[in-house]
Amino acid sequence: MSDKERIDWLRLIRTRNVGPATFATLMTQFGTAGRALEALPDLARRGGRQGGISISGKAEAKAELAAAARFGARYVACCEPEYPPALAAIDAPPPLLCVKGAVHLLQRPTLAIVGARNASAAGIRLARELSHALGQQGFLIASGLARGIDAAAHVGALESGPPVSWRAEST
Repeated sequence: MSDKERIDWLRLIRTRNVGPATFATLMTQFGTAGRALEALPDLARRGGRQGGISISGKAEAKAELAAAARFGARYVACCEPEYPPALAAIDAPPPLLCVKGAVHLLQRPTLAIVGARNASAAGIRLARELSHALGQQGFLIASGLARGIDAAAHVGALESGPPVSWRAEST
Protein backbone atom coordinates (compact mmCIF):
# COMPACT_ATOMS: atom_id res chain seq x y z
CA MET A 1 0.00 0.00 0.00
CA SER A 2 1.37 3.41 -0.91
CA ASP A 3 1.84 6.17 1.66
CA LYS A 4 -0.94 8.16 -0.03
CA GLU A 5 -3.35 5.23 0.25
CA ARG A 6 -2.45 4.65 3.90
CA ILE A 7 -3.11 8.35 4.61
CA ASP A 8 -6.48 8.10 2.84
CA TRP A 9 -7.37 4.96 4.81
CA LEU A 10 -6.51 6.69 8.06
CA ARG A 11 -8.47 9.80 7.09
CA LEU A 12 -11.51 7.72 6.17
CA ILE A 13 -11.55 5.64 9.36
CA ARG A 14 -10.95 8.78 11.47
CA THR A 15 -13.90 10.58 9.87
CA ARG A 16 -16.86 10.95 12.21
CA ASN A 17 -19.53 8.26 11.82
CA VAL A 18 -17.26 6.04 9.70
CA GLY A 19 -16.64 2.86 11.65
CA PRO A 20 -15.31 -0.46 10.35
CA ALA A 21 -18.62 -1.55 8.77
CA THR A 22 -19.19 1.78 7.02
CA PHE A 23 -15.53 1.80 5.96
CA ALA A 24 -15.95 -1.63 4.33
CA THR A 25 -19.15 -0.55 2.58
CA LEU A 26 -17.51 2.61 1.24
CA MET A 27 -14.48 0.66 0.02
CA THR A 28 -16.74 -1.83 -1.76
CA GLN A 29 -18.78 0.96 -3.34
CA PHE A 30 -15.92 3.29 -4.34
CA GLY A 31 -12.90 1.01 -4.66
CA THR A 32 -10.44 3.30 -2.87
CA ALA A 33 -10.44 5.36 0.28
CA GLY A 34 -9.58 8.44 -1.78
CA ARG A 35 -12.69 8.08 -3.92
CA ALA A 36 -14.80 7.38 -0.81
CA LEU A 37 -13.47 10.56 0.80
CA GLU A 38 -14.41 12.54 -2.31
CA ALA A 39 -17.93 11.05 -2.26
CA LEU A 40 -18.64 11.58 1.45
CA PRO A 41 -19.91 15.18 1.25
CA ASP A 42 -22.46 14.23 -1.42
CA LEU A 43 -23.45 11.06 0.46
CA ALA A 44 -23.95 13.05 3.66
CA ARG A 45 -26.04 15.66 1.84
CA ARG A 46 -28.20 12.99 0.17
CA GLY A 47 -28.57 11.30 3.55
CA GLY A 48 -30.08 14.46 4.98
CA ARG A 49 -27.09 15.71 6.96
CA GLN A 50 -27.32 19.42 7.52
CA GLY A 51 -24.08 21.43 7.47
CA GLY A 52 -21.96 18.86 5.69
CA ILE A 53 -19.56 16.33 7.10
CA SER A 54 -16.25 16.87 8.85
CA ILE A 55 -13.65 14.73 7.09
CA SER A 56 -10.39 14.01 8.86
CA GLY A 57 -7.60 16.11 7.35
CA LYS A 58 -4.42 15.05 5.59
CA ALA A 59 -2.25 16.97 8.04
CA GLU A 60 -3.77 15.11 11.02
CA ALA A 61 -3.33 11.74 9.33
CA LYS A 62 0.28 12.51 8.40
CA ALA A 63 0.97 13.66 11.96
CA GLU A 64 -0.54 10.46 13.37
CA LEU A 65 1.58 8.28 11.07
CA ALA A 66 4.69 10.29 11.95
CA ALA A 67 3.99 10.01 15.68
CA ALA A 68 3.63 6.24 15.38
CA ALA A 69 6.90 6.07 13.42
CA ARG A 70 8.70 8.02 16.16
CA PHE A 71 7.74 5.23 18.55
CA GLY A 72 8.83 2.53 16.10
CA ALA A 73 5.26 1.64 15.17
CA ARG A 74 3.41 1.60 11.88
CA TYR A 75 -0.07 0.97 10.50
CA VAL A 76 -1.00 -2.30 8.81
CA ALA A 77 -4.16 -2.42 6.68
CA CYS A 78 -6.60 -5.33 6.75
CA CYS A 79 -5.76 -6.08 3.10
CA GLU A 80 -2.04 -6.54 3.82
CA PRO A 81 -0.39 -9.92 4.47
CA GLU A 82 0.87 -8.93 7.95
CA TYR A 83 -2.66 -8.30 9.24
CA PRO A 84 -3.73 -11.07 11.67
CA PRO A 85 -5.78 -13.62 9.69
CA ALA A 86 -8.20 -14.36 12.54
CA LEU A 87 -8.94 -10.66 12.97
CA ALA A 88 -9.37 -10.20 9.21
CA ALA A 89 -11.98 -12.99 9.26
CA ILE A 90 -14.38 -11.22 11.62
CA ASP A 91 -17.32 -9.19 10.39
CA ALA A 92 -16.08 -5.62 9.85
CA PRO A 93 -12.49 -5.90 11.12
CA PRO A 94 -10.61 -2.73 12.06
CA PRO A 95 -9.31 -1.36 8.75
CA LEU A 96 -5.94 -0.41 10.26
CA LEU A 97 -3.90 -1.68 13.18
CA CYS A 98 -1.04 0.23 14.73
CA VAL A 99 1.70 -2.35 15.27
CA LYS A 100 5.12 -2.38 16.84
CA GLY A 101 7.65 -5.11 17.43
CA ALA A 102 7.67 -8.64 16.07
CA VAL A 103 4.74 -8.17 13.69
CA HIS A 104 5.25 -11.63 12.15
CA LEU A 105 3.91 -13.07 15.40
CA LEU A 106 0.46 -11.75 14.50
CA GLN A 107 0.21 -14.72 12.16
CA ARG A 108 0.37 -17.19 15.07
CA PRO A 109 -2.70 -18.61 16.79
CA THR A 110 -3.81 -16.19 19.50
CA LEU A 111 -6.07 -16.57 22.50
CA ALA A 112 -7.43 -13.76 24.63
CA ILE A 113 -7.58 -14.24 28.37
CA VAL A 114 -9.44 -11.46 30.14
CA GLY A 115 -11.44 -11.25 33.31
CA ALA A 116 -12.18 -9.53 36.57
CA ARG A 117 -9.86 -6.87 37.94
CA ASN A 118 -10.73 -7.91 41.49
CA ALA A 119 -10.19 -11.61 40.89
CA SER A 120 -9.79 -14.28 43.52
CA ALA A 121 -6.38 -15.77 44.23
CA ALA A 122 -7.54 -19.01 42.60
CA GLY A 123 -8.69 -17.16 39.47
CA ILE A 124 -5.38 -15.32 39.19
CA ARG A 125 -3.44 -18.57 39.63
CA LEU A 126 -5.56 -20.34 37.00
CA ALA A 127 -5.16 -17.49 34.48
CA ARG A 128 -1.40 -17.47 35.01
CA GLU A 129 -1.02 -21.24 34.74
CA LEU A 130 -3.31 -21.49 31.72
CA SER A 131 -1.56 -18.75 29.78
CA HIS A 132 1.83 -20.23 30.71
CA ALA A 133 0.84 -23.67 29.39
CA LEU A 134 -0.68 -22.21 26.23
CA GLY A 135 2.40 -20.04 25.67
CA GLN A 136 4.61 -23.13 25.88
CA GLN A 137 2.47 -24.68 23.15
CA GLY A 138 3.15 -21.74 20.84
CA PHE A 139 -0.01 -19.71 21.37
CA LEU A 140 0.16 -15.97 21.76
CA ILE A 141 -1.85 -14.63 24.67
CA ALA A 142 -3.71 -11.35 24.30
CA SER A 143 -4.86 -9.54 27.41
CA GLY A 144 -6.02 -6.06 28.27
CA LEU A 145 -3.17 -5.67 30.79
CA ALA A 146 -5.58 -4.56 33.52
CA ARG A 147 -4.90 -5.79 37.04
CA GLY A 148 -6.35 -9.13 38.06
CA ILE A 149 -6.96 -11.84 35.47
CA ASP A 150 -5.54 -9.85 32.54
CA ALA A 151 -2.25 -9.13 34.33
CA ALA A 152 -1.94 -12.73 35.51
CA ALA A 153 -2.46 -13.99 31.95
CA HIS A 154 0.19 -11.58 30.72
CA VAL A 155 2.70 -12.71 33.37
CA GLY A 156 2.04 -16.39 32.64
CA ALA A 157 2.56 -15.86 28.94
CA LEU A 158 5.83 -14.01 29.52
CA GLU A 159 7.02 -16.77 31.85
CA SER A 160 6.40 -19.37 29.14
CA GLY A 161 9.42 -18.00 27.30
CA PRO A 162 9.80 -16.79 23.75
CA PRO A 163 7.31 -18.05 21.19
CA VAL A 164 8.18 -21.41 19.67
CA SER A 165 9.39 -19.73 16.48
CA TRP A 166 12.03 -17.85 18.51
CA ARG A 167 13.41 -20.84 20.40
CA ALA A 168 16.89 -21.83 19.39
CA GLU A 169 17.06 -25.42 18.21
CA SER A 170 20.12 -27.44 19.17
CA THR A 171 21.83 -29.26 16.31
